[in-house]
Amino acid sequence: LALWLAQLISQFGDRINQMALVGLVAGRQFGSASEIAKILTFTIIPVFLVGPIAGVFVDRWDRKVTLFVCDILRGFLVLLIPFVFIHWNSLWPVYGIVFVVFCLSRFYVPAKMSILPEIVPPEELHVANSLATVTGMIAFVLGALVGGLIVENSGARGGFIWDAVTFFLSAILVSSIARRRVKVDPKEVVSTGREMAATYRNVFHEIMDGIRYLVAQRDIRYMIQLMLLLFMAAGAIYVVIIVFIQESFGSVTKHLGFLAVALGAGLFLGSLVYGKWGDKKRHIETIFSCLIAGGVMMGVFTIAVQSFKNIWVTWGLALLLGTFVGPIVIAANTVVHKACSQEMQGKVFSSMEFVIHAGFLVTMLASAKLSEHVGRFWILLGVAVIFALAGLLGLVRYRQKVVEEKVEKV
Repeated sequence: LALWLAQLISQFGDRINQMALVGLVAGRQFGSASEIAKILTFTIIPVFLVGPIAGVFVDRWDRKVTLFVCDILRGFLVLLIPFVFIHWNSLWPVYGIVFVVFCLSRFYVPAKMSILPEIVPPEELHVANSLATVTGMIAFVLGALVGGLIVENSGARGGFIWDAVTFFLSAILVSSIARRRVKVDPKEVVSTGREMAATYRNVFHEIMDGIRYLVAQRDIRYMIQLMLLLFMAAGAIYVVIIVFIQESFGSVTKHLGFLAVALGAGLFLGSLVYGKWGDKKRHIETIFSCLIAGGVMMGVFTIAVQSFKNIWVTWGLALLLGTFVGPIVIAANTVVHKACSQEMQGKVFSSMEFVIHAGFLVTMLASAKLSEHVGRFWILLGVAVIFALAGLLGLVRYRQKVVEEKVEKV
């Protein structure tokens, strides 16, 4: 229970932090997609620099201590923003703090997942993992809503203070976790610093092995292309839609948080529905169908926001958008699991994460720059059209391929 509450509060705080960052930029340069993209870039870079090696070090450290230290450090670092740097002319100190905080988060996540076997009996691990997934969904929805309201009413300063409070509360809960005693060899802890360079080299080689493997496997390569398309589309609209909603509804984070709740609820609903009935359908056909529906719904959402500016209409459309897009990742991961050999799955999924985050980052920065010259409405509509057309073309080609395979068998 303590770990579950700590996870809920910590992830809840992460959403407040994101809203506070958006509010901070809006307070300096309202309507600047480029500035939002710049600060969010420092939340993504740790995925490449720290993510691949974090698990290696977490395995050598005491996981409970790792969770506690990460929470405490993140809490104090976040407090520096509202009390020291928020009134500075330059945002570069904030960029630095954001970078370090999200580097610590890359250690927190594997420590949180790997501590489960120390506190949960083996026969209850499935339930514990399911609970962790649902907790993430709940934290996303509640954090987006409450964070949006806090920043709207108390400003970015209030958002950062509440974010720090959630980290400290999480640390208190982590410290109360009862677990089976785990021996930590001090020699291993001391040796981690000397092994860092070697670990980086090994991780790099493993990622390259994974990329070479997935390029050689047709089905996996196909899924990577689809996932890359999805995340590039998400990157292209990410900061643009934030500013689009801010300007359309005349608020900083209130309506943004409200719509994020709808999107998160839709993703959860879509994942739930597909998880129950998805196995009866072809996974690839499901992906293309969801791409079409998601692209159409994104276009309708954009037009509705521009034309009506009715929060309840757009809330319903955001819910539908999340519902249609939700099954895509699940279906793609299922195809990869089936097509990939067991001994290569870790490398392949690490390589996938590397590739899709790179695509997300590139398109996020590119669309933010493009929005300085092209209307945000047209960028969002263009992405929606490309999304739907890619799904339609893929579905037609896939069905043709199925027909050809049937003919060959006859």
